[in-house]
Formats: sequence, structure tokens, C-alpha cells
Amino acid sequence: MKKLALTSLGCSKNLIDSEQMLGLLEQAGYEIVENEEDAEIIVVNTCTFIESAKMESIECILELAQYKEAGTCKYLVVTGCLAQRYKEQVLREIPEVDAVIGTNEYQEIVSVLKQLEREDAETLFCSEKPVLCENLPRIRTTPSYTAYLKIAEGCDNHCTYCVIPSIRGKYRSRTMEDVLKEAESLVKDGVKELVVIAQDTTRYGMDLYGKYCLPELLKALCSISGIEWVRVHYCYPELVTDELIQVFAQEEKLCNYFDIPIQHCNDRILKRMGRRTNKAEITELIHKIRLAMPDAVIRTSLIVGFPGETEEEFLELRDFIEEMKFERLGVFAYSREEDTPAYRLDDQLEEEEKLRRQENLMLIQADISQKRNDAQIGKTVRVLVEGRDEIIKSYFGRTYGDSIEIDGKVFFKAADKLEEGSFVNVVVEQALEYDLFGTMV
Repeated sequence: MKKLALTSLGCSKNLIDSEQMLGLLEQAGYEIVENEEDAEIIVVNTCTFIESAKMESIECILELAQYKEAGTCKYLVVTGCLAQRYKEQVLREIPEVDAVIGTNEYQEIVSVLKQLEREDAETLFCSEKPVLCENLPRIRTTPSYTAYLKIAEGCDNHCTYCVIPSIRGKYRSRTMEDVLKEAESLVKDGVKELVVIAQDTTRYGMDLYGKYCLPELLKALCSISGIEWVRVHYCYPELVTDELIQVFAQEEKLCNYFDIPIQHCNDRILKRMGRRTNKAEITELIHKIRLAMPDAVIRTSLIVGFPGETEEEFLELRDFIEEMKFERLGVFAYSREEDTPAYRLDDQLEEEEKLRRQENLMLIQADISQKRNDAQIGKTVRVLVEGRDEIIKSYFGRTYGDSIEIDGKVFFKAADKLEEGSFVNVVVEQALEYDLFGTMV
């Protein structure tokens, strides 16, 4: 039994690929270890969405390569998006890497490792033909009570700044039967919160069934006995229909948490980005959601410093944030990515200016978030217990408005001993910009 360690970088969709690789490896008899020093095989599942993710992946590979001399590592394998995008460069520039596996071959991880033991072993496993892997074993790395549920792979949106379609391929929905089968299995394994993910969840089903099936899928997921929360990530604004909003409003288990990346509000910039909405439509959608669900939490992401973004267009975006007062907001400085249409635009902004605009918006959002959290003081919120912080002697968890890993926490005192994954009511007594503090009742 060979010892193997796997490091997963990037998004939650990438994490599921890692969990499936771990499932296949354990099934094949490999011993999964946490410490790379003890591993004979090290696998790095990489990300390359933006420049910072690319650099993190490269630095991680170089760091782990040292175990080929300092530890017991015999083979270093690079998988994922960086592997798919820069396959030849990885092998050429980092000689410690023994094999590169792209996004369409990760399910072949076991056969690749077995081939490495041959003297004439191949080193490159990256085809351009997109696949959709279903019914694979999986070792979850998230807490026992929460699991990601990927319903599709790839993307058809082709935003001008994004490399995902060229790496992950066209949009491929999983069958509804397979998604529900996995969901039921996860719930039997103790999962209470399902986080539904895809590059674009709202497009689910169109390629398979000829219609958008996310509303139908969400209703079916909510009907599973034992599930407490169903959360949805990455809804593209143009496909958030009245039917979908109605399902959110009607289904009690469906968190009124809308993750809708709008990226900008200026019509000219949106068109340059290849987005399919305009400011008026985005504004109408936000008002429509809040009218249907006054308790809705809307999370969005924005890109500042896109090529050609004028100061006036940036100020329009700033005013839009102050007007909309999003409950959750992430702001990214535009990352110029090779092989994208936006890369070839002439009017690129200086990095310093992009970062200035990013900081400006995040300061505004911090003030908005603080005021929203202050308004929670005195209210009782339902919290999913995640653990206990022994330093401050408090339990902590999340509300329906806080997703795993990306949003804030609720820290609270409790007289009783609590189990992770349980739900409690907490009276909010204090608030910071992104976290709440209170006492269990």
C-alpha cells in the first residue's frame, strides 16, 4: 500500500475533482496521508483562473517538489486547470514533475500512477475532448454536515475575460437521476447542507433536456428527507427567472441566498465583457428578488479595472454599490489572461490603478456590511454549528446567509455542549463588519 498526499487548490468545483480522485485512489488500495513528508506520491490539483491563482499553483508545485529530496516522495503529479492550460510548460520548466493530468483525464489517476513505475512511462495526459464523470467514488474533505454537489461541468458563456471554457470545455449537465442519487447518498452519510455548484447553475439541463431545469432540480433536492439546507452558487443574472425566484420563495429548505455574479453595472463595460445583461435588467432583478423575499441575501462579484474602464464608469459602479447595498460582495482587480479576447484589448489599465479601485469599493462595502450587521443586533438567528474556538471560549457557525469558506461567522456562548452540524438559535448582541456575536437561546 503506497502512501499518497493530495493538495487541492482553487474553487469548490476543483475540490470535488480532488475528492473523486481520492475516492478512486483509496478504492485502488492507496493509503491517503495528510503529511507530504510521509508520502511516496504527491498530487497537486491546480487552479489557473486568474494570475494570483496561477502563481499560487506554481509556488505550491515548487514547494512540494522539495519532498522528492527532503522526504520520501518518488512521484509528483500535477492535475487540474493549470495542468490543462500549461501542460508542456509545466513538464519543461519543473523537471521534478513526473506526470501532468488535465481536466478531462483526472478519472484516470490510478492508471497514470501505475504507468509511472514503467521506464517508458508517458508523462502527459491532457486531451481536448471534454468528458463528464458520473458515479465516481468520493472522499469528502468538507465537514461531515456540509457537501458540495456539482450538477454540471464546463461553461458556454464565453465572457471575454475568462479562460474557463477553453480549459473545462462546453457546458455538460449531469442527469437529474444521477444528481439526486448522489444527494440522497450524501444525506444518508450525515450531510445536512448541500451546496449546489456549477460554473453556471442556472443553465442546468438545457443541453440534456432542452429546457432550464434548475427549478425542478431544486424542488426535488428539497424533498429529500433529512436535508436541512440547500444552497445554490453561481446563478447568472439573465437566467434567474420568475419561476426560479418563486421556487426559492416557496421551498423552506432552500436558503434565500442568491449568488449572482454581475461583474459590473455599466452597459458599455458589460458588453465588452461579453455579458448578457445590462444595468436596468440587473437592477430590476435585485428589486424583484427582494420584493419576493425581504430576507434574501444577495452575494455578487465585481471586476474593476477592465480594459477601457473610465473613471466615470468606475464611479458609476461605486454609486451602484451604494444604492443596491449588497449583503455580500467580492471585488476583483481585472486579471489579464492569455488566450482571452480581453487580453488583446489595447486600453489596459495600470495594475496600481486597478488595485486602487478595488480597495475603494471594498472600503465602501465594509461600511455597508457593518451597518447591515448592526441591524441584526437584538434579533434571533438560526445557526449551523461548525465548532468551538477555545481561545475565545465560543462556539461558531453560519446562518443561511453565510456560505462555507467565503462568508462571515456567528460566534456565540452556550451553556450546553454542542455537536458540530447541529442547529441552534442565537440572539445577536454585537457585530463587526463581517461577523456576529451573541448567546444561544
